[in-house]
Amino acid sequence: MTAKPPLSAQELCQSVRSCASFDASRLDRVLAVDEARGLVEVQSGASWKSLAARLRPGDGRAQEVRTAHPTIGESLACNAAGPDGRPTVSHVQSLTMVTPDGHLRRVDRMTNPGLFALVVGGHGLFGAIYSVTLRIESLARALAEARAPEDQLDRFGQLGQRGELRARTPRKLVLLVPPVRLEALVAACRDCCAEWRFDLESLAVRRVRADEETFLRLPGQEYCEVSFGLAEGANLGAQVRLTQLKRSLIDLAISHGGGFPISCTPEATREQTEACYPQLAGFLAEQRRIDPQERWVNGWLRRQRSLLTREACEVRWGS
Repeated sequence: MTAKPPLSAQELCQSVRSCASFDASRLDRVLAVDEARGLVEVQSGASWKSLAARLRPGDGRAQEVRTAHPTIGESLACNAAGPDGRPTVSHVQSLTMVTPDGHLRRVDRMTNPGLFALVVGGHGLFGAIYSVTLRIESLARALAEARAPEDQLDRFGQLGQRGELRARTPRKLVLLVPPVRLEALVAACRDCCAEWRFDLESLAVRRVRADEETFLRLPGQEYCEVSFGLAEGANLGAQVRLTQLKRSLIDLAISHGGGFPISCTPEATREQTEACYPQLAGFLAEQRRIDPQERWVNGWLRRQRSLLTREACEVRWGS
């Protein structure tokens, strides 16, 4: 199969100006390695695995490290924590993007701090990312300190009996909690699952480092990221109950001084979201200001807008 030609910055600008689609898979090249300055520039669609192969050829461990998102651009959009728990922003020197008006801009934390804070962790809502310049030393440190999430189900104890709802595929719920509150949170969540008669299929924990730079972040401390695998019910009623359970678990995380990652927790209510991310309304206002013609709209943005604008209604449950 013939490899696709790389997508140039000029082509990307033209596509954005004309509102034409473009093939993001063509943004997959390592553009430059500056060993003197310790920097590597890579297109946003390149994978972490291909970057490792370029920087550390023959290093099997570097290429086997797993990340939550396969490409650099996807990790940037969610400011995902890397294998060492540090957020993506900690590795970024600068980025090059095409803004919604079709202009190519170099953005960094010194010359464009406001835009930099919005774009990293901005869920891809401020334009098309052409390339990202990363710090080689920071990436090497992430590899050296890489740790896989630890299975903690045996440590904290499984549910004594399987509940009435049998699993098809465990569905993950990710919560964040200060390390000193980890055991208390897990115990409370285990009791809550037992009360709702849901199986706890898996429980993995890892440390994630503080993010003090991006706009849309959970305020500032180190957290334990706790991933619960919850048994999925086989009918609509069970799905409704599963959503209620997840919201109860989110409440527990908040009550223990934590919260949830806004990128992957659609079950959160408006009250829960505003408790953890009071800056969300400001984030959405900035997105509309920068993209007034709404060229960059996705499901995540539609959900958050709906969450903040819909009218609350009274809910009553029959006995």
